Amino acid sequence: MELEIKNKKWSDDEFYKVREEVLTTWETGKEVNLEEAIAYQKSLPEHKIFSAKLNKAKKEGITLIQPRAGVGLIENHIVLLKHLQDAGEADLLPTTIDSYTRQNQYENCAEGIRREKEGMANGDFRPFLNGFPAVNHGVHGCREVVSAIDTPLQVRHGTPDARLLTEIAYAGGFTSYEGGGISYNIPYAKNIPIEQTMRDWQYVDRLTGIYEEAGVQINREPYGPLTGTLVPPCISHSVAIIEALAAAEQGVRNITVGYGQLGNLVQDVAAIRTLEELTEEYLAKCGYTNVNVTTVLHQWMGGFPADEAKAFGVISWGSAVAALSKATKVIVKTPHEAAGVPTKEANAQGLRCTKQVTNMLFEQVLTGAKLEKEKEIIKAETRCILDRCFELGHGDIILGAIAGINSGVIDIPFGPAKCNAGVMLPARDNDGAVRILEVGNLPFTDDLKKFHQEKLEERGKVENRAVSFQMVIDDVYAISKGRLVGRPR
Repeated sequence: MELEIKNKKWSDDEFYKVREEVLTTWETGKEVNLEEAIAYQKSLPEHKIFSAKLNKAKKEGITLIQPRAGVGLIENHIVLLKHLQDAGEADLLPTTIDSYTRQNQYENCAEGIRREKEGMANGDFRPFLNGFPAVNHGVHGCREVVSAIDTPLQVRHGTPDARLLTEIAYAGGFTSYEGGGISYNIPYAKNIPIEQTMRDWQYVDRLTGIYEEAGVQINREPYGPLTGTLVPPCISHSVAIIEALAAAEQGVRNITVGYGQLGNLVQDVAAIRTLEELTEEYLAKCGYTNVNVTTVLHQWMGGFPADEAKAFGVISWGSAVAALSKATKVIVKTPHEAAGVPTKEANAQGLRCTKQVTNMLFEQVLTGAKLEKEKEIIKAETRCILDRCFELGHGDIILGAIAGINSGVIDIPFGPAKCNAGVMLPARDNDGAVRILEVGNLPFTDDLKKFHQEKLEERGKVENRAVSFQMVIDDVYAISKGRLVGRPR
């Protein structure tokens, strides 16, 4: 039975029919017993519940810190997470999933696990997997990890079709899950139809809703940074809010919306604050009044300096943004970012650096006319996009989002997906804030278009050059070279 791609809560008949197929995708699916899994989740102590810790932090105005981390074997993954929990002082912990699982290639995962175990036995510690293959380790393997760690755990991945992974993760005791039908398609895939991923992620959200209705809190987090490359706040905000609305319709009650740091302090603080405000605004407009909304700031996602001392400077700047914006949590980078996969010691250093800065700035608040102006701009831009999507979908935000992506109303810069228009181009203004060089089909008012044009022309005059695509290229590499704005030299 084909399901209609509409923002409508799935019926039990629809969901459980699809579920029969999902659980047969790989052999560990047979380990999932929904009633037993709900009972296991309910047995977890409160200090392991992701959303409980987030909601408490939001109430207290605290910014929690969380790394990225994941390795192939259960025992090694536990060692890594314990180190980040204890030596890194992490408030929240991840389990980053390997690339084979992200592509649903479980046979390759099995081979990777076999080779890693064989290597360990022979003293060869080279990894064959770049993350934790949760589906292959199954429910029992995931529970080994959850039982060994005293900190709430989230699954982070990048999987367009994450349905079986969700089943295994929830039954395994993970209490937070990242991703969405847009944010885990356009930045990660090329040929997968957006209709397909929206449908598959409705399954994820409906499963989450079933746990919620049974009294289990599961946090859901749309992936905020998208491509992580000069993504204007209005674009990432629109995607996050669409995915939040889609999740709420399926019964999700704890949602963390995210944003990737761009580098200009005022713009970044304005972005986090407006993201929370706009998400709550649109949830209320659509009748979802019982959803807990929290926020996450992702530290700089672009190129990093190779020099570790300079990398700590970038990490500290992201930490300051998170603290001053009162983001509920911050995803932390490491001083080995330019080199590849960090050691557990380097990962812990990035965490402690971030905690030091967020603790120092806890009492401080950023205010001012420039901040309020930036908030107004971001809100106006985001409402233009979202309201146009509602129009395109005749009131249905999923239909509107699909139409919006196909028409370029939502246009994610540098996204590899064929369904993405790829016409809109961002560039920094003279203060380093990300503006829009080529508007493409974004449904902006003439005043908003003029604002962006004037901001970029101001930079062009200072640099004595025409506003052009070269600015975009220069800006992409600037931070790795020690600057924010890509000035000609």
